[in-house]
Parts: sequence; C-alpha cells; structure tokens
Amino acid sequence: MNIVITGASGLIGTALSSALRADGHQVYGMPRSPSSDAPFHWWPPAGHIHFDDSIPVDVVINLAGAGIADRRWNERRKQEIRDSRVISTELLAKTLSRLPHRPGLFISGSAIGFYGDTGAEQVDEMNEAGSDFLAEVSYAWEQAAKPALDAGIRTVLIRTGIVLSDRGGALQKMLLPFKLGVGGVVGSGQQYMSWVSLRDVVAMIRFLMAHEELSGPVNLVAPTAVTNREFTRTLGSALKRPALLPMPAFAARLAFGEMADQLLLSSIRVYPYLLQQAGYRFQDGDLETALANII
Repeated sequence: MNIVITGASGLIGTALSSALRADGHQVYGMPRSPSSDAPFHWWPPAGHIHFDDSIPVDVVINLAGAGIADRRWNERRKQEIRDSRVISTELLAKTLSRLPHRPGLFISGSAIGFYGDTGAEQVDEMNEAGSDFLAEVSYAWEQAAKPALDAGIRTVLIRTGIVLSDRGGALQKMLLPFKLGVGGVVGSGQQYMSWVSLRDVVAMIRFLMAHEELSGPVNLVAPTAVTNREFTRTLGSALKRPALLPMPAFAARLAFGEMADQLLLSSIRVYPYLLQQAGYRFQDGDLETALANII
C-alpha cells in the first residue's frame, strides 16, 4: 500500500515508518514546507498542501502536532499547541475528502487528554470529553477530522497515552534523574498514569489498519494504568536506583506552571476497551514488563 504519514520524523512516526516499510509498504513522509520537491508536502499556516495525483494513496496517518511538554505554557504557546493540531488536521481532512482517489483509511492523532482529570474513575471510548485545556484541544482536534469521515473515508482517532521509549518522550526525560537517584513521586502520587510502550503503539496502528470494523475514537493505552507512586517505584526498581526524592505539588507548579496541573498532577485512568474487544494482544501489558524491555 501507499501510506502517507505526517509527523513522520517524530517519536511514533519514525518507529511506525520503519515498521511499515518492513511490512512491504511504500511510506511517504509529508514535510512541512511552503515549497518542496517531495510528492506530498504541506505548510498548514498558509493553508498550503500538495498531494501528487499520480500516486494513489491508500492510508493517511496524521501524527503532526507541536510538543505538549517542550516548554512552559503561556497563551501564545497554548495557541500553537492547538493550531498545530486543529488547523493542520482540518486542512488534511478537507484535502482527502476532495481527492479523485480517496484513501480507504485516515488515522488521525488525538490524546487521552480528551477525558480531562478522571480521578480514580476508569474511562473508555464511551466517555465524554473533559473540560480543561487539553480536553478542549483534543475535542477540537478530533472534530477537525470530520470532513474525511463525511466523505466516506474510514476515520480512526487514536487517543494515545504516555508513550514509553528510551528514544524520546516522557520516559527519556525521566531516565537521567532516576539514574542519579533523584527521581521520586510527584504530588500525592495517587494520580493515575495511562501509559503505553512505543512498540505497542506501532503494533496497534498496524492492527487498526488490518481491522476494518474499527473506526472513530480508539484508546492507545496499556490495560493497566498505574498511579504515579507505582510508576515511580517500578521505574526505580528497573533501574536499580532509589526513588526517594518527591516533588510536592507546589514545587511542580512553581517549575512548570499551568502545565504541571494537567500533565503531572492530573489523574487520567483510561482503558483500551475497543482494542481489547477486537482481540489486540499486548506485547507490553504491564509496566514492569514494558520497562524491562525498554531499559
């Protein structure tokens, strides 16, 4: 198949591109550029997008979006986070709906931030959106994909959890302080973390490609969400290091501002109901196994 991936150079995109090429597919990245010789490229701020009409596209996977935790939030950064997802996804979805040869499948990014702070309550794809900033962004992000759905393209919205990998993302940032013995519980430690290994994310997306009965929102998380306290203990054990230096909530807010409340202190306990019902078999179904495989 011919597969186009936006955000192909990111953590998930890089691993997914390699796996799909190994499966025998032709994979095209979609560079962000106002002018490029690449058969597929775009520049969302100006509404520019180019699809090579001579290449029939079977699947489009949209992973584009500014990093949530790359730097401290202010109003300008929050607007960048939103626009990089919503405007680009709407441009892409509208373009796909107008192609003479429409793809059979559009997989578009989203996040478990859709649910907001769920406390200790476990949620799945049937639950409604939350009301904080990340929930509002995720809701708008998913709505932006609607033109593709309305055009009859099977559309899957992947609500991805905390992706664990030593190549990037949250875990990579945690490894050094934990190796130095200065990692510890954040806030109360009772907040839930819904995580997933990078290799499971890649396998899940390939699973979605093969299972035509799946559409709409799908949670990409392991079935065993853990509290921050349990995550801290398990990571320290995997690294054979103590994890005794806590970060109180006030210190997290002082260091990270508003971002601390939504990324570090909020509790999001998510279950992958639809994938489980469809028969997906996890490679890393529990945290201890996942960290052992990664570290």
